[in-house]
Amino acid sequence: MPETDIPVYEALVTDIKNLGVECVFGLMSDDTAELVALIDAAGMRFYSARHENNAVSMAEGYAAATGRLGIALIGRGPATANSMNGINYANRTGSPVLVLYGDAANTGPQPNALGPDLKSLNSQAVLEAVGIKTFRASDGLTARSTFVQAAASALSRTTALLLPVNILQARVSPTDTVPEGIDPVLPAPQPARDSAVRSATSLLEKSRKPLIIAGAGAHAAGARDAIIKLADQIGAALVTSLKGKDMFRGHPFDCGILGSLSHAGGRWLIDQADCILAIGVGLNQMTTSYRQALPEGAPLIHVDNCRPHIGRWYDADVSLVGDARLVAEQLCDIIPARSQAEMEMRTKENSRWLAGFTLADDFEARHTEHTVDSRSLTLELVRLLPENRNVVWDSGNMLGNATYFSVPGPSHFKHTSDTASIGMGFGTAMGFAAGTPERTTVLAMGDGSFLMNQGELETVAREDIPLVIVIYNDCAYGAELHYLKEKNIPVNLTQFPDIDYAPIAEAYGFKAYTVRSLDDLRAIAPVLEKPEGQIFLDCKINAAVAAPFMLEIAELSRKK
Repeated sequence: MPETDIPVYEALVTDIKNLGVECVFGLMSDDTAELVALIDAAGMRFYSARHENNAVSMAEGYAAATGRLGIALIGRGPATANSMNGINYANRTGSPVLVLYGDAANTGPQPNALGPDLKSLNSQAVLEAVGIKTFRASDGLTARSTFVQAAASALSRTTALLLPVNILQARVSPTDTVPEGIDPVLPAPQPARDSAVRSATSLLEKSRKPLIIAGAGAHAAGARDAIIKLADQIGAALVTSLKGKDMFRGHPFDCGILGSLSHAGGRWLIDQADCILAIGVGLNQMTTSYRQALPEGAPLIHVDNCRPHIGRWYDADVSLVGDARLVAEQLCDIIPARSQAEMEMRTKENSRWLAGFTLADDFEARHTEHTVDSRSLTLELVRLLPENRNVVWDSGNMLGNATYFSVPGPSHFKHTSDTASIGMGFGTAMGFAAGTPERTTVLAMGDGSFLMNQGELETVAREDIPLVIVIYNDCAYGAELHYLKEKNIPVNLTQFPDIDYAPIAEAYGFKAYTVRSLDDLRAIAPVLEKPEGQIFLDCKINAAVAAPFMLEIAELSRKK
């Protein structure tokens, strides 16, 4: 073998760097240790998590924040098993994520082995069962080209690449095995068919009070300005899904979020709608409050660039398959502008209603002697934190407070409920913050989620990730508490002691505070107005406040 040959793991580091990758997320294992060491030596930053699940969600958070490929490096066997929730979550989000896994040698059973392979796991079968597109390096000579194929696949969906340990150690020529670069062919945005546009136009022209709903697909297509132009042309009110949060912030007819996380100001106009135009939005149970959020009988026009997504959760009267921005522009070109008198959704009464409504009007605060109302807490955080901020929102009962946390637009908001699992926010927030260090990134999570991930406090401090962690601490599994409470079942097993977590975070190097009132929060205003480094707030919230969607779930359960 020529002396110039190098191990495959060394060649792969070169290939990773040639993709323009600046950082990799992971957790070192014996089978990936050399790969990790060379990634660091090559000048790419390696963010080392304390759990594989978080390493993968870090890569997803980075990809979501930047639009770039997020790469995670995970060991084989039990390490692979530990990552399953993370890779399933990444796959659901649609972010460009590539997970490199160590794997058992592909040489078959060794008759003279010293013992069983304790890390044995049929990784490919497990990953494919989860729905992950999976590649496996079959030999040293083709490992690099297989890597490039996997990376190309990952640009459009989460992808795994299995790297058997014997192939990582195989020696290859650094020149003879150079793979071709990635040249992804992305489909060009397409307009909708003229016949479908005419059908949609007919419904919209008959409508007196149209409502436009926009979601993540509309944001990804850059459709905001075209949608606003269309809304202003036909006199429509504007509303978003949670993933499209604050897309229309500042517009006088922005009605906030539709459905389970709506507010009273927006619902006043939503309930008046006589025609619905949904653009790049899924209309799932949360967006539609289990099909109760949209006025009964109002026809629905559904726009999406993926045909199977139209009518998947909510029946559509007219379907337009096409790019969100292009379809909005098509409709603008055809539908004549209405006079102010013809815009019945935009009456002076409706205008005054929205202009006079504040989010503080949406609820009556329920503070106690030792706890704060989580909604009031959220509004005060918004007032104190810098305007240029991200928020990563975990799942559970505390998700109900996302309504009250404003951000500059959808690219600044990340919720992690794609698999309905709590605990995915911590890793995601670390990756999101790493990808957008110029912004203040806030992680909002419950105490249950925090305790699943407490060890990652060390990761945040060690890697010097700028992060404001806000624990919505109701000393309970809040969602389960309210679910059982609504069914008149004892809730004692959902409740936990009131433990102060701030000293724990402080031991890791955080600036840490316990918050039991709005005055406690205001006392640390200088820390939040110009946040630096790592900040931790253990906010003791009133557990009696239920998220609206928990009440919806209970009502649905009673009807069954």
